[in-house]
Amino acid sequence: MTTTNGKIAIVTGGSRGLGRSTVLNLASRGVQSIFTYNTNRAEADKVVAAAAEMGIRTIALQLNTGDVSAFDAFVERVRSVLSELGTERFDYLVNNAGNSHHNAFEHTSEAELDTLYNIHFKGVFFLTQKLLPLLKDGGRIVNISTGLTRVAAPGSASYAAMKGAVEVLTRYLARELGTRGITANTVAPGAIQTDFSGGMVRDNPEINRLVASSTALGRAGLPEDVGPMVASLLADDNRWVNAQRIEVSGGMIP
Repeated sequence: MTTTNGKIAIVTGGSRGLGRSTVLNLASRGVQSIFTYNTNRAEADKVVAAAAEMGIRTIALQLNTGDVSAFDAFVERVRSVLSELGTERFDYLVNNAGNSHHNAFEHTSEAELDTLYNIHFKGVFFLTQKLLPLLKDGGRIVNISTGLTRVAAPGSASYAAMKGAVEVLTRYLARELGTRGITANTVAPGAIQTDFSGGMVRDNPEINRLVASSTALGRAGLPEDVGPMVASLLADDNRWVNAQRIEVSGGMIP
């Protein structure tokens, strides 16, 4: 049974895919997590149960990360949960929650762009800002981006542009929060076999083969290729890694 190491993480979008893998890999290292889910409580409960089997307590809180008006109430819930855990501060923040979008630049609507902006940039910006008073000095921030900020794939301009903004923001966070000893980095996954984009990479054999053929290691990624990396990046061994964009793609389109 894993023993808690006293560290606490907040992970958005922790009920599925990369977020789930991150929460469970943190649990395997003794890190407790407060993670968010949007609508699927049943999947969130499965993550809580899986962590409990390791002897680690995790707490699932509902949050729409694209709704900034909900953030103050969420922070108060986090404050209450931290008190239950016997502390006033947490150690790690992983901004992972997101949605996918596939549409040509010329056909993307204002409403589509606004939704992407609210979830992938505005939400990350203000949730991080509002949680800062609860983040310990010497803490860690990891923002999840995408390999699409490096490689242009038709139909992904709006999504990738928002993630590009997050990458720039991350460097500024590293600079401005450095006085508190807080590091900030971006992790940019390649194409991963999850339910993201309707399970496109996981469930469509043609797309899966295309991804595999363009990846140096010859296959599409799995959540377990990314979650352990995020967990290790948060550890003290990587305390000198800061203001970086780290791609985790198996060498996709090298």
